[in-house]
Amino acid sequence: MGAQREQGAKAGAYVADALIAARQPPAGEGGALHWVRSNLLGNWRQMALTLFGLWLLYVIVPPLVSFFLLDAVWQGDNREACLPLEEGQAVGACWPFIQAKFNQLIYGFYPAQERWRVNLAYGLGAALLLPLLVISLPGKRLNAALFFGAFPIVAFVLLTGGHLGLSAFLPFLPAALGFWGQTAVVAVTLLGAVALWSLWRVGPSALLRNLKRVGMMLVVAGLVLAAVDMDFGLAPVETRLWGGLLVTLVITLTGITVSLPFGIALALGRRSRLPLVRICTVAFIEFWRGVPVITVLFFAIYMLPLFLPGNMNIDALLKALVGVALFASAYMAEVVRGGLEAVPKGQFEGAEALGLKRTLALRLVVLPQALRVAIPGITNTFIGLFKDTTLVLIVAIFDLLGALRAAFTDPNWATPSTLLTGFGFAGLIYFAFSFGMSRYAQALERHLNREMRA
Repeated sequence: MGAQREQGAKAGAYVADALIAARQPPAGEGGALHWVRSNLLGNWRQMALTLFGLWLLYVIVPPLVSFFLLDAVWQGDNREACLPLEEGQAVGACWPFIQAKFNQLIYGFYPAQERWRVNLAYGLGAALLLPLLVISLPGKRLNAALFFGAFPIVAFVLLTGGHLGLSAFLPFLPAALGFWGQTAVVAVTLLGAVALWSLWRVGPSALLRNLKRVGMMLVVAGLVLAAVDMDFGLAPVETRLWGGLLVTLVITLTGITVSLPFGIALALGRRSRLPLVRICTVAFIEFWRGVPVITVLFFAIYMLPLFLPGNMNIDALLKALVGVALFASAYMAEVVRGGLEAVPKGQFEGAEALGLKRTLALRLVVLPQALRVAIPGITNTFIGLFKDTTLVLIVAIFDLLGALRAAFTDPNWATPSTLLTGFGFAGLIYFAFSFGMSRYAQALERHLNREMRA
């Protein structure tokens, strides 16, 4: 016994009772100089690529800086300010042109006295979107419900004046509603809200969950019906007056909001065990993927009215929104399906072994992993959708690029540098949005990977 204690004491002498302090890296293996040697000057191939990259920067960057900044014109009232005073004089970007056409590029031909509604919609969207993007902030479920549920209705009312125009499809509603009908709709909405709140406080059960869903449906239906032909005190603004960045963001946000959940549903339907569901989803996906988006827009704007009844007229922008959303949903479905295929089969089998039903296994185990894997493809689809909004110009819908082309026709700003200035400004806007989406997706992917490793 004493020998064992002596051996234990000797072994304890070799066990550290405190963490060893971090040591400095060996000389030459850390810092900026080591990074340059390892990544830029490691061998002759890296040296050649480094020299080629420096040559490209020398060829591209100085002329751009000179045109857009050093030689640019910053003040002026017309084209005379952007013309060279002497023959051979270098004249850079004509920024007074952007200043003069800024409202047209942002709002299109939206009435000037009503542009506060667009600014309010921009502000509400940013106020709801930014907290949703910050991962550490709580209340994501409520924030998402407000952004994807309430904000589209509020933005629609602000931008159009609240005139839904559903009387073309349901002609009995305006006459049936009237004052008392609208009062009844509001009352039903309030009752649904009260019932939903009270059930939310009771606790979870199968019956209560179904009643909660009924209450939510009553609230949504009441809000939609209350907006039919209701006067909100806002002057109606037709969508043909919209343009510029407003149209670009409306099409992009609508496409993103619709394509992601609809694409997930299509991807799950394509993997369904029911033959009818699988055949229908495959047919839908392959049809929309096999048709160019320009053809979709042409058919929606010019061909679809030929198949509708004579008294039915659908807004052109609405038809373009539906076409773009369906087109993006088909591509999103394949991206999500790729993520589902990347999840090992053992994950689903393990969820079933724990007693989870198939729907719960998909929602709680398989789908979160699939979406994490599909983040790069989803981001790429969103960026492509944002840039493809320029195609609506072909069907006479003036997005940012369309408003810019319309601004070029003003003879008061016809200069050699006006064209390059306008396209440079539009390129900066498209790059800012696309780069922002890309960087956020990378940050989200790193965050999810850290959680998976933890």
